[in-house]
Amino acid sequence: MNEFNLKISTPEGDAYNGKAIFLSLRGTEGDLAIMAGHVPFITTVKAGNCKVETENESESFFGTISGGLLTVAKDGVTLICGSFNRDN
Repeated sequence: MNEFNLKISTPEGDAYNGKAIFLSLRGTEGDLAIMAGHVPFITTVKAGNCKVETENESESFFGTISGGLLTVAKDGVTLICGSFNRDN
């Protein structure tokens, strides 16, 4: 599967910075699912659950975010949030 660069940043530092094949979370307009090659856009995201899948499934994880800003660009995806609590 195709991967993309994903960075999840909080005021305390990066919660994740690596490769991913899938990201899902809730945007202000509804649920979002991001994969490699997604059209670039910027949106705000709501507090709630976040799922990150990696090529190595043992590194895949769920988390809870406090809300923030999601940027999808050709060179990668950045999620900036007030907090990120990894569930596993």
